[in-house]
Amino acid sequence: MTTLSRILGFVRDIIFARLFGASAAMDAFLIAFKIPNFFRRLFAEGAFNQAFIPVLSEYKTQQDPHALKNLIDRVAGSLGIILLFITITGMLAAPLVIMIFAPGTYLHDPAKYYLASDLLRLTFPYLLFISLTALAGGILNTMGHYWVSAFTPVLLNVCLIAAALWIAPFMDNPIESLAWGVFVAGILQFLFQIPFLKKIGLLPRPKIAFSDPGVQKIKTLIIPALFGVSVSQINLLLDLALASLLITGSISWLYFSDRLMEFPLGVFGVALATVILPSLSQKHAQDDPRAFSNTLDWALRLCLSIGLPAALALAVLAGPMIATLFQSEAFTAEDVQRAASSLTAYSAGLLGFMFIKVLAPGFFARQDTKTPVKIGIIAMVANMVFNLILIWPLQHVGLALATSLSSLLNAGLLYWKLRSTQFYQPASGWCRLLLQIGSSSLIMALVLWLGAGDLSEWTSASVSHKILWLLGLIGLGTVVYFMALRVTGVNLKSLLLGRKVSG
Repeated sequence: MTTLSRILGFVRDIIFARLFGASAAMDAFLIAFKIPNFFRRLFAEGAFNQAFIPVLSEYKTQQDPHALKNLIDRVAGSLGIILLFITITGMLAAPLVIMIFAPGTYLHDPAKYYLASDLLRLTFPYLLFISLTALAGGILNTMGHYWVSAFTPVLLNVCLIAAALWIAPFMDNPIESLAWGVFVAGILQFLFQIPFLKKIGLLPRPKIAFSDPGVQKIKTLIIPALFGVSVSQINLLLDLALASLLITGSISWLYFSDRLMEFPLGVFGVALATVILPSLSQKHAQDDPRAFSNTLDWALRLCLSIGLPAALALAVLAGPMIATLFQSEAFTAEDVQRAASSLTAYSAGLLGFMFIKVLAPGFFARQDTKTPVKIGIIAMVANMVFNLILIWPLQHVGLALATSLSSLLNAGLLYWKLRSTQFYQPASGWCRLLLQIGSSSLIMALVLWLGAGDLSEWTSASVSHKILWLLGLIGLGTVVYFMALRVTGVNLKSLLLGRKVSG
């Protein structure tokens, strides 16, 4: 389901690039969409789920069904009233919010600033509905119904595609259709999950109860997690603020390149994180440290086997992918080159982002949110330093590279802390696996580099030629990588099942 959502996300972004390009209007919409998206990841998939799911798993394992239902009702009511307040405040203060998060629009482009403010008033309610959707998804995931919450992003992409193709042509300002698409999608995503919650008998009846012990426990966990788990998102917002100070198009170039980097992260990293948190929480509740460590080890091996070749492929095929998916009259050859440069920079941090998705749940499952916060502070400060060092010589590419470097630092510190506290003990065979996957990935990257040619050939080629060429390279790279794994002795079935992977 996550893969389906990401594919539709690609279709959505292709339509955006071809209809709106890297324009001032597109920059304004992306600002208005990123801000509620940032808060969504704080209150929804990010800190809230990291605090809510471990407590919910604990209640499921140790309490009776009545106590479990009471917790859900009280969390729904307490979260809902907070989100309603934040949403209303965000809508009323939209111009001030834009000034804070994208100051360059106010300083250098007043027209973009006022457009972004108007669009934000339409997109901000998305925060309320999508956060309630995340609450429902957390309940369903804990009960083992993963596909429902994984499917809901499909509705967002469908709404945005429909808005761009069929509503935009009838509006005075076509970009406003995208903001209305976001608004409608939030409502639909929330309503979609209600029947499934009702079927398992856990449809919340909201009750405001901030003093409830379960709500208090979640609040204690969520406050530091707001920072710790969302460091990468905070870094991206810092990038947004700095990018708003650069030339028009910088925000769009970063967006389209980030979307390509997010594809393997979303399909694999997010999906794996969705599954691993309830599993780790349950093993911690059962006081089984060996199973806890083995689960982390299995997830890290899978991340390495997919993340490393994906990162190298993104770096080598950055230009061809951008040219094939996004180039049009509105998204020029220069836009292709600039977006490809930032995609190459983002690819350097893909493995770090993936590891964070696995390593952070290793702390949150044990209801330890303080450690990721401390590590997150270090990573965020490092990102700001990298930004200031790299933005002037490299412009928007420097912002992407700074984000990648800070993600690698974040992942490395999380790993070191889990090792030093003995909660994770790597199983045998890691050195050999690193050599096998590393050599296989390099062979694949060399083949792709030889086959890709020069970027000018891609920007001048026809659409059909680019599609066939890119699909051929992707297919060839996939075959070469898995053949190389086989030759080096990696047993793919055993890797997936968490057994010894080397022959």
